Amino acid sequence: MLKKKNKLASFSGVQLPVVVERDEDGMYVVECTVLNGCYSQGQTIDEALQNIREAISLALEDGMGQEVLHAPQTSEFSLHLVTV
Repeated sequence: MLKKKNKLASFSGVQLPVVVERDEDGMYVVECTVLNGCYSQGQTIDEALQNIREAISLALEDGMGQEVLHAPQTSEFSLHLVTV
């Protein structure tokens, strides 16, 4: 019997950028910026980050991972808001 290759195993240890925002209802909404349509939410930042990990895993299993090849290879990401 042949074993199925685990698609997710090829992405083990890959770091992907995510953006976390707090919406008007107080929920934390998080989006993986390199996978189109990959987002989740949670009542706390920790919950939102755990949920996006699950969403990313599902997206990679479904074959969206090809876009990861274009992910920025940075160790730090910063987003700032300015008022004008």
